[in-house]
Amino acid sequence: MPIIGFNFDRIIVERLDKIKKGMKIKSDLSIKSLEKEELDVGTAGNVIKVNFDFSVSYDPNMGNISLQGHVLFMEDQAKIDMILNEWEKSKGLEKEIAPILLNTILARCNIKALAMTQEVNLPPHIRLPMVKPGTKK
Repeated sequence: MPIIGFNFDRIIVERLDKIKKGMKIKSDLSIKSLEKEELDVGTAGNVIKVNFDFSVSYDPNMGNISLQGHVLFMEDQAKIDMILNEWEKSKGLEKEIAPILLNTILARCNIKALAMTQEVNLPPHIRLPMVKPGTKK
């Protein structure tokens, strides 16, 4: 399943209040839709467009990040039909493609969200490596 495209369609980051003790940070990823996509690039390809929403909330109401976008991936026609049928039945991703697709979306969204937090002075939503003083070995 080669991923042939990834785009953000909407990026919103807001800092609503001062950062306070006891803040909770939650992130969420949801797949909104799968649809067949027609690409006009030489030969006709079998492409699925996966629309997603990624969000990070800083509670209680201190800030939020919202990223919406889509991923394009190519497969053979039989596989495309199977993936779309599974989506229509259960709104779930086939277990063969789910890890590749979700990990790609999470990697790109977490990096973008991390960069956006710096722009509005929100704390990082993921734990970053830290150097601590200690004994030299």
